[in-house]
This record gives sequence, C-alpha cells and structure tokens, in this order.
Amino acid sequence: MTPRFRTAIRPSQQKIAEFYRRSHILRLALFGSVLRDDFSPTSEVDVLVEFEPGHTPGYFGMSGLAQELSPFFGGRRIDLRTPAGLSRYFRHEVLAEAEIQYAACRRGLRPRPQGS
Repeated sequence: MTPRFRTAIRPSQQKIAEFYRRSHILRLALFGSVLRDDFSPTSEVDVLVEFEPGHTPGYFGMSGLAQELSPFFGGRRIDLRTPAGLSRYFRHEVLAEAEIQYAACRRGLRPRPQGS
C-alpha cells in the first residue's frame, strides 16, 4: 500500500478497538487493491476478519459490520470477508497476501506494532 493511502485509511486505534471487542473480532487483515499501487480514492477496502468461536455473524450481520467499519476507513465501501467465505479458487492467494492490522491478545484486542 502506498504511504499516502495507508495514512488516509488508517483508523484510530483507540476508537476501533472498542468496535473489535464488541464485535468479537479476533483478527483483521487487509487484502486486495488496498495493498497495491492501483488503490485509488474510489477503491473499496477489502477486509479479512476472523471472529471468536461461536460469534461469526451471518450475512446480514456481516453487512452491518461492514457498514459500521466504513467510517473508520474514510467512509469507503468495505468488502468484509472471513477466510471460510473466500472462494476456494483464490483463498490461498488472499491468505498469503493479507496484511494483519489487528490481532486479539490475552488482555483484549491490541493493534499490531507498525512494521511487523
């Protein structure tokens, strides 16, 4: 991801941490054009998310979570996916390229340090 867009869509860690806890999110990663040079001001943000066991929402729940995430990413459209929801034809590639942004730890959700 180019630095210009990385800065433009980086959500406030403090504000988004509460959303992650409330939504039972264990891990969140970005994939797709948001990580490439072809990411533009009109691009959607592809987000890969893993939930705590027993807390994976259904279709409408995922749609609601995507709408709630949008303001954290500059109001962009969010394409929210789980690993199981990815096509088997490209799941491996997405998992290999995904850049983890947040991961839960023992005492709650903590952002991953930059550059790790």
